[in-house]
Amino acid sequence: MSGLGTRAIVEINQAANQFQSSIVIKVGKRYIDVKSILGLSITLFSNETYQLDIHGPDEAEAKQTMNQLFHKYGLPLADLHP
Repeated sequence: MSGLGTRAIVEINQAANQFQSSIVIKVGKRYIDVKSILGLSITLFSNETYQLDIHGPDEAEAKQTMNQLFHKYGLPLADLHP
């Protein structure tokens, strides 16, 4: 199992922190706050499939940004609900 690079983790974390919305990823039975750099560091692996759960006043923009970043770094996302 290979971990994701530090640059990717920092970029995803910094992007998430620009939004007011709650941004959580589900991996298996775990739920990780994307705004937590430590949570991302021990969770993001390129061979996992992630489900984003985003709720808040700017969720549409947050979903678009997170989708782009996860795709950029080859992190597969389960269906994103618009």
